Amino acid sequence: MDAPRIVIAGGGAAGFFAAIAAAEGNPAAQVTLYEATAHPLAKVRVSGGGRCNVTHACLDPRELVKRYPRGGRELLGPFHRWGPRETIAWFASRGVELKTESDGRMFPVTDDSATIVSCLQKAAADAGVKVVSCRGVRSADYIHRVDTQSGAPRFNLTLTDGSGVSADSLLLATGGNKGSAGLAIAERLDHTIEPPVPSLFTFHIDDPRLRGLEGLSVPQVSTAIVGTKLRESGPILVTHWGLSGPAILKLSAWGARELHARDYRVTLVVNWAPPFNPDSARDALDAARVDNARKQVSTWNPFAVPARLWERLVVAAGIGETATWATLAKPRLHALALQVTAGEFAVEGKSLNKEEFVTCGGIRLREVDFRTMESRVRPGLYFAGEVLDIDGVTGGFNFQSAWTTGWLAGRAMAGQAG
Repeated sequence: MDAPRIVIAGGGAAGFFAAIAAAEGNPAAQVTLYEATAHPLAKVRVSGGGRCNVTHACLDPRELVKRYPRGGRELLGPFHRWGPRETIAWFASRGVELKTESDGRMFPVTDDSATIVSCLQKAAADAGVKVVSCRGVRSADYIHRVDTQSGAPRFNLTLTDGSGVSADSLLLATGGNKGSAGLAIAERLDHTIEPPVPSLFTFHIDDPRLRGLEGLSVPQVSTAIVGTKLRESGPILVTHWGLSGPAILKLSAWGARELHARDYRVTLVVNWAPPFNPDSARDALDAARVDNARKQVSTWNPFAVPARLWERLVVAAGIGETATWATLAKPRLHALALQVTAGEFAVEGKSLNKEEFVTCGGIRLREVDFRTMESRVRPGLYFAGEVLDIDGVTGGFNFQSAWTTGWLAGRAMAGQAG
């Protein structure tokens, strides 16, 4: 029987990792990776501000799956087989050490994504993977056959240059955006596609409290969307177009579908000084009024709120720039407590986070065997990465699901599942 022909569609993190796992698992296999663009691993190269957030130091699979708005339940078993611990060891065995930052994110010690790109490219080359750029898989015809030992291929593939190749196994790792060829191929092969919508995006907010504060960050806030159960906390960043940072990105990930349904026009509530709430904030302000009677409200505050932001909140509460604490009337004190702990901001749209650009949606998960990442609909068809209806919050979780699903699929295609 001829050497098995394995085709990987998509040259991102999941595709490369699957190709490497397949070639290392079965050195006799012919593993070919097709990337439609001229730049394989492009997302790896730009992620994490050019540093590549490889994974997260959350080593317990039961805790790890809580970081996935979609796919967490399905990933529990896979993470027991290949999780962050295995990812860290895999890169270390190839000379790439990772470091852990205070928030658990893990980067190469070089702080350079090129380190990860080079490692993956070298591992693929060493394993005998043939990488073809500027040529993607456009379509796939499934060949029905009864005798799996006949040597006949399962798939006839048409590439973007019009040429054709055949494959015994086909892995779709083309990403999850609406233009993904992998989703079109899977749908033609009778898979159900959950409609892709953006995840991990920032909020467009035009509000006088934020104008001119671009670049200002607050290390810990609480956020919520009015009329929903969406709640998140973490750092927040003021941008030229509104608000970003983990507190916003996590909110957008968990609320991807709901926010899409509302056309990204919602009311965001921000508590700039947790654990204070409106009542405890009023008490703190009352105490400040007594203890700092002669000080100006705009230049002294009892909360860990940046001075420039505090000035804006004071103005928004209807308090004059030169007003002292002694002159602060109770209605103004109440208004200021609300500005600090329950400020409302009108969200009028969104922008994708350029370092992440993750989508919610993709291949319906119950149609995939998560022990092998093989299709339950078409034998020999596999999936990895964001082409699946899996997405995580910011922090290295999306790359981890790519490494995990890629490794499982590659091993299975090599005949090494289990």
